[in-house]
Amino acid sequence: MPSNLDEILFEAIGDAHESFSATTPLRADAFEKSDEEKIEIISNHVRGILETLGMDLTDDSLQGTPNRVAKLYVNEAFGGLHPKRKPSMSTFENNYRYDEMLVEKNIVVYSTCEHHLLPIIGRAHVAYISKGKVVGLSKMNRIVDYYAKRPQVQERLTRQVVLALQEVLDTEDVACVIDAKHLCVNSRGIRDIESSTVTAEFGGVFKEETKKKEFLNYINLKTDFGA
Repeated sequence: MPSNLDEILFEAIGDAHESFSATTPLRADAFEKSDEEKIEIISNHVRGILETLGMDLTDDSLQGTPNRVAKLYVNEAFGGLHPKRKPSMSTFENNYRYDEMLVEKNIVVYSTCEHHLLPIIGRAHVAYISKGKVVGLSKMNRIVDYYAKRPQVQERLTRQVVLALQEVLDTEDVACVIDAKHLCVNSRGIRDIESSTVTAEFGGVFKEETKKKEFLNYINLKTDFGA
């Protein structure tokens, strides 16, 4: 029996990755190679790209670039592809009987657009209403970071965060809003440096207008605690 959300979704859709927007499109053999093997292969590919562009890789500044990029991809920027890096999400009984909305706002998002492999940078706002279980606040940040560290589209990322927390908390009452800048828009093509993209996923009672409005009002609260 699959043990986590990624495995459940992967098994449910088989090879039809393109048609299921909540699942990162991965091949069945995605994790057969070790991280070390992937780093070596990617390093060779990056070297080929730079050489094709005409760069002199004997230069001191460029000699280590292929390996640095490969390590960045495997260990950092795309580290969230591997299920072994999924953060543990221990829950606790809601012994203090808090039954109102809990909102974790302004969670930093660093991701990568899967269309041009350029950065996505923004903020996520996540909320849930307990049905008996609660999760540590930092875990909400970590689950956002885990799913962000993949080649992504923002719509999928937003859904993945909600689905993961719904599974852990055993409630449909989870919501997520992400506001982010896409460098594929800001730095190329139209080069619109001012625009950002907002996506939202509302589950359970958050589909109701009153709860949705309450959540959005919390997001807009001023939270500058500086002196």
